[in-house]
Amino acid sequence: MPLNAQTRDKLKTVSTATVATALYKRGFRNQAIQDVHPLGPNQPVLVGEAYTLRYMPAREDLNPITVFRDPSHPQRKAVEECPPGAVLVMDSRKDARAASAGSILVTRLMQRGVAGVVTDGGFRDSVEIGQLGFPAYHHRPSAPTNLTLHQAIDINVPIGCGDAPVFPGDVILGDSDGVIVIPAHLADEIASEAVEMTAFEDFVTEQVRKGRSIRGLYPATDDQTMVDFAAWRKAAGR
Repeated sequence: MPLNAQTRDKLKTVSTATVATALYKRGFRNQAIQDVHPLGPNQPVLVGEAYTLRYMPAREDLNPITVFRDPSHPQRKAVEECPPGAVLVMDSRKDARAASAGSILVTRLMQRGVAGVVTDGGFRDSVEIGQLGFPAYHHRPSAPTNLTLHQAIDINVPIGCGDAPVFPGDVILGDSDGVIVIPAHLADEIASEAVEMTAFEDFVTEQVRKGRSIRGLYPATDDQTMVDFAAWRKAAGR
């Protein structure tokens, strides 16, 4: 089921931390993509459905630079076919010794209306990518071409990215803390719950800043907490 606009909008207002807690309540412990970081300090929140690309260790006789002349090469094909609004998620085997892509391919994704890009490897031209204002996440900068170590092999298949399982169509959320993967069938309910959790956490933060103890407040083990929260929501229009 495609990601609906309302769910997309909700997810843009919540954090990966809040979503991680909502997933943990349902038994999901490994949905955070490990060791990936935003390239731009002020890049927008990333929300979209996963479109995947899988790399394997390169075999030199099958991975010369001439493979890029083939328009059906999986990396080139993924860049040209990743749907607008989707997120290109790349399994680079957590190996940043060679780049997963560079600024030209990432710019092409941006111009095509793709929502963002994530790799558990590295990007070359990282400064240029960081200046695009486009949601992009990687492990670290990496100058060598991906051909030296990585061989693009599969498009839109289940992958592992930074130790997280990513299935095509799963919903990707990225913010300044990192990237988390929401199983597609849970996206609507996770988004709704995360919005509610965010409202409560904003209330708690305000109370703590006023000097209130967290005992009975967070978690809300004191009945008065929920009374106060209801009054706060009404006053704040939340």
